[in-house]
Amino acid sequence: MNFKASALILPLLATLPLGGCFTSTYTHGHVVTTSMLNQVQIGSSREQVELVLGSPSTTSSLSGDAYYYISQKTATTAFLAPDIVEQRVVAIYFDEDGFVKDLGNYTLEDGKVVDIVTRKTRTGGADYGFLTQILRGATNPGIGL
Repeated sequence: MNFKASALILPLLATLPLGGCFTSTYTHGHVVTTSMLNQVQIGSSREQVELVLGSPSTTSSLSGDAYYYISQKTATTAFLAPDIVEQRVVAIYFDEDGFVKDLGNYTLEDGKVVDIVTRKTRTGGADYGFLTQILRGATNPGIGL
């Protein structure tokens, strides 16, 4: 009986560290399939584009209007930093009347990596710890104290 238990537990314990070595894939943003893109033709209206593709990730009004649908696929292995596997930007360009005049389909090879997740705005309170902020407030009291 003791041999059966060790024969079962030993392989389980040996494979436990390997569980973290699997790769996880995550998709961020709009996933525009080829069939969805085929439904958008030159001459389609803005409303038709939004009906098929949804609301855009971002828009532009420089030198004509444009809708941009941005997606990114990353793969993470165990504790390592995520690697960008695929990045795609679908651009829909409109004329002055609001009809599609051109389509663009850009991939990772067409440009540089866009970091769309980890932007942070620096704040003044992050410069000091909590206790330091309290002590600085006690030595320099404001009008309300």
